[in-house]
Amino acid sequence: MNEDSAEDLLFRDQDFSSELLRQLNVLRQKQILTDVTVCSGDREVPCHRNVLASSSPYFRAMFCDDFRESVQPRVDLKGISADVLGQIIQYVYTGQVLITDDNVLCLMEAASMMQYLRLLEACSSFLQTRLAPSNCLSMVRLAEFFSCESLRRQARSLALKCFPQVAASEDLKELCALELSNYLGDDELWGEEEEVFETLMAWVRHDLRAREGYVQDLFPKVRLQYVHPAFFFHFIINDSLLQASPVCRRILEAAKRQTFSPHGAAGPGPLGHVPRRYPSREFLILLGGRKDSQQTTRDVLLFEEKTGRWLSLAKLPSRLYKAAAVALHSNVYVLGGMAVSGERSPVGDQVYIFSLKLNQWREGKAMLVPRYSHRSTAYKNFIFSIGGMGAKREILSSMERYDSISNVWESMAGMPVAVLHPAVAVKDQRLYLFGGEDVMQDPVRLIQVYHLSRNTWFRMETRMIKNVCAPAVVLRDRIIIVGGYTRRILAYDPQTNKFSKCADMRDRRMHHGAAVVGDRLYVTGGRRLAPDGHIEDSDSFDCYDPETDTWTSEGKLPHRLFDHGCLALQGIPYSAGPL
Repeated sequence: MNEDSAEDLLFRDQDFSSELLRQLNVLRQKQILTDVTVCSGDREVPCHRNVLASSSPYFRAMFCDDFRESVQPRVDLKGISADVLGQIIQYVYTGQVLITDDNVLCLMEAASMMQYLRLLEACSSFLQTRLAPSNCLSMVRLAEFFSCESLRRQARSLALKCFPQVAASEDLKELCALELSNYLGDDELWGEEEEVFETLMAWVRHDLRAREGYVQDLFPKVRLQYVHPAFFFHFIINDSLLQASPVCRRILEAAKRQTFSPHGAAGPGPLGHVPRRYPSREFLILLGGRKDSQQTTRDVLLFEEKTGRWLSLAKLPSRLYKAAAVALHSNVYVLGGMAVSGERSPVGDQVYIFSLKLNQWREGKAMLVPRYSHRSTAYKNFIFSIGGMGAKREILSSMERYDSISNVWESMAGMPVAVLHPAVAVKDQRLYLFGGEDVMQDPVRLIQVYHLSRNTWFRMETRMIKNVCAPAVVLRDRIIIVGGYTRRILAYDPQTNKFSKCADMRDRRMHHGAAVVGDRLYVTGGRRLAPDGHIEDSDSFDCYDPETDTWTSEGKLPHRLFDHGCLALQGIPYSAGPL
């Protein structure tokens, strides 16, 4: 009968093949029916040709094709040690082999030569567990030699992720120019551009005579628009190797025009790089202010968007009342404020600088004028400190500018009308002050505009403005004025000089913080007008999505907070403790 009947049984013995292999190994060990001796050095291993030929294409070709080994009783294997030969034969007859740090490379070489692909992949997996910044570059080369794609992928990923440690290794200095170029140009490299530049120059100077000609090919891999201006000015622009190359000099001139001139325009060429894509580059930071019971705090908090947690960073060096905070080149600058220390509270001109990478504070160059309750903003490599209250509690109309390249403060033209608590933002080479209050604490219906390159002001009156103690942010080419004794959110378009309304906040709010992270606006804390008419402190944490023109709650702050710094900061991932 050609068809199986319903009563037939297909029997599968799951242990038969393994038992068969075990018996063949017993026969081999007793040299029963063995018909070839495989040799390496002084090691001789009797085997069965049919077993070896069945185990790999290498032996199948040797014993089944028209090679002389097919009829020889002894076969000498070149390029394999006696110990590794024994381990390979054990693998053939048992399917098992012990992979160790001492034998993995030799086993890998033998498995590749004899085409035992599963053993080769097992060695690759073993090496992946041994990957470290000190060996990952060597592992990439090894994986490429043996065509182990999974090992190559994991080793390269680690090299990119641990770039600062890898850059310090001797292996990196031994890369060829093409290999180095592939690493330095990779968007996934986890490193700051200053480190990329220093790595490049260390590689060149490791063998200067042979490598100096590669500088013009490799230097464009450094994304100069993301280099700290002071580092560029002091360590890059006058480097003798770069100045000796016409190509590099053109790149440096383009970088100066695009990045370091307050009125320079972006242009084409090597500065058109996007930022590298290492994760969590932008963070929401809260610092200082007054927390529960109106106590001035030194807390610095970071919001971890993926987990929704607030993490605690190094505390402010001192308690400061109504200081200003801005982000510039992956650092936070805290300017002025009134020092809260016992009965006497002097107005300060001090500047503190926080590094997210180091989680440390240091002192910066002091301002020209002591200020508190002032406004500050950053543009390119400059910080502007505007107005506020002076040491004698007078309202200031003056403005000063900090140049982070030369580490110098200088006086600039003062604003036409001295106001307190305006909303401040910079857009298209102009600094905008919206509203605020005058010396009589009345709202000022003005837009005061400062032209950055001309050092001149002009003013525009408008009935749309009536904000006090409101922050402003730039979101999608518009300046957003966020509340200020009102629920209203106004979007100002500098190109058309027109306002439009966005969705209102839930509460009338003032003394709050606002920052843009990932194309969304976050608003933190502040003081709100309660339904019964009294003002209360807030711990709210809300988010505005311009795509849908809607607000959502992101939960609560760790405590009620107002008059605090709130900003977005670019930085390398770091370790910090949860609250």
